[in-house]
Amino acid sequence: MFIRINNFHIGLNDDEQNIANKLCDELTIQRSQLLGWNIVRKAIDARKRSDVHFVCSVECTLSQDAKPQISPQIQVDVPSRLHIQKPDSLILPQNDTQHGKQNNDEHVIVVGAGPAGLFAALALIEAGKQVTLLERGKPVETRMKDIGRLRSRGELNPESNVCFGEGGAGTYTDGKLYTRIKHPFVRWVLAEFIRFGAKPDILVDAHPHLGTDRLVRIIKAMRHYLIEQGVNYRFESKVEALLTHEGAMVGVRLANGEEIEASSVILAIGHSARDTFEHMQDIGIALEAKDFAVGVRTEHEQDWVDSCQFGKNAKHPSLHAAEYSLTHQVPDKSMGNEGMGKRGVFSFCMCPGGLILPSPTEPNKMAVNGMSNAKRSSPFANSGIVVQVTPKDIAKHGLGDDPLCGIRLQRELEEKTFKATSQAYAAPAMKITDFINNKPSGTLANSRFKPTVEAADIREILPIWLSKPLSEGLQAFDRKMHGFVSEHANMLAVESRTSSPVRITRDKSLQSVSLRGLYPVGEGAGYAGGIVSAAVDGLKAAAIIIQA
Repeated sequence: MFIRINNFHIGLNDDEQNIANKLCDELTIQRSQLLGWNIVRKAIDARKRSDVHFVCSVECTLSQDAKPQISPQIQVDVPSRLHIQKPDSLILPQNDTQHGKQNNDEHVIVVGAGPAGLFAALALIEAGKQVTLLERGKPVETRMKDIGRLRSRGELNPESNVCFGEGGAGTYTDGKLYTRIKHPFVRWVLAEFIRFGAKPDILVDAHPHLGTDRLVRIIKAMRHYLIEQGVNYRFESKVEALLTHEGAMVGVRLANGEEIEASSVILAIGHSARDTFEHMQDIGIALEAKDFAVGVRTEHEQDWVDSCQFGKNAKHPSLHAAEYSLTHQVPDKSMGNEGMGKRGVFSFCMCPGGLILPSPTEPNKMAVNGMSNAKRSSPFANSGIVVQVTPKDIAKHGLGDDPLCGIRLQRELEEKTFKATSQAYAAPAMKITDFINNKPSGTLANSRFKPTVEAADIREILPIWLSKPLSEGLQAFDRKMHGFVSEHANMLAVESRTSSPVRITRDKSLQSVSLRGLYPVGEGAGYAGGIVSAAVDGLKAAAIIIQA
């Protein structure tokens, strides 16, 4: 008999023998009747710091004579969560050749080697399509050197940085794989990461992550495989123009003047390809302004976060560096047509045991982002603390109401951030207590940021309609995690690349409503918000092309 026990509690100090005994007690069976077991889902429950434990789903194999006690949390003869098959929609239909179709000869261009583009290319090439993958940036290992020069010398390469290059912006975050979306492709994406080098525990952990260092190796392995399978994988190949004829895609033109023909183009450009958005607006492709968020990145000591979340269990060998997720709704008259609306303030891309990185993509503009390596071993934790922004807000404050208004706000804030320091691509910083008290002290807490931090008044960078709710949100977070507002913690400006401020309007077939054969996908298209959701979105477009 094969069963799964859900909501099964495991203590921090339980070893395999203890777990097996608890399983037998739960099922009211003899130890000899439990033939084997696997944990297939594992989450930390730290709601009570005095009782931190794991909540798990466990699959058990029982002998034929076992007669377990069945409760609502026990499922009988269910498929194993660890067994994952490739979705049928990503496989070329077997009867295509019988009907004379030549879909396997169709050439597809994929623009962008982030998760959406990489997984789309993977599905397409394995289905027998001809695939050209175009990436404006550099290979991930060369990209690391360019990021290193930005951090050590303050030298920005606009085409190779935290946002542009192989792996996309998600490579230099934390490799977070947690997603709220429910789709059959999600677990297949995780399985493919394992295939290319991730640890199998990403299928088990409730909040899996890879870490930037592991993700770099995984992306290199994916690249080598895609090239071996026949993908025309090209770096430093910036798409300058989409080529169209009678409302349909016919190819792309690169910045070097080269033209490549294709009737299907998957556009996976990421959230920072501002020049591509401007080109699409110029040629009449339907775009929409969308909500996003901007703010700062805070930096706390990881020991403090561990203590807040785990209490006396902080540093227990069974626990990793602690995370947090914080939200608050600030009353705001400008958010509603009548009466009082609510403006969201929330933590974003929290990186335990990580670093803050400079993440600009344009000269004389500055932004920051966070990352962690797999071990999350830095003494600092960082997180974006950001404020909800709507297109109506932007129009109200004089930056227009067209689809690219959000980009104008981002640029304005990033230009102010750059000008707030004396050294190029330094980060203007402020103690959180100074910001709350509106009294800049000119001193800072310790920071690992490179190239450097400089004391500055962040209220001079963020307009009051952003700084006021940010201040209220930080104080609310301090009530939830006492010590969040601390003179030992800094805030660095500006966190402006939380998501794309633009959505490329598409129909049910995932094609642009303006242009047949153009499949906008991922974060840059406005339909995803992380590594896994972007990969799934790329796979959805690939599946449509495969099954056409």
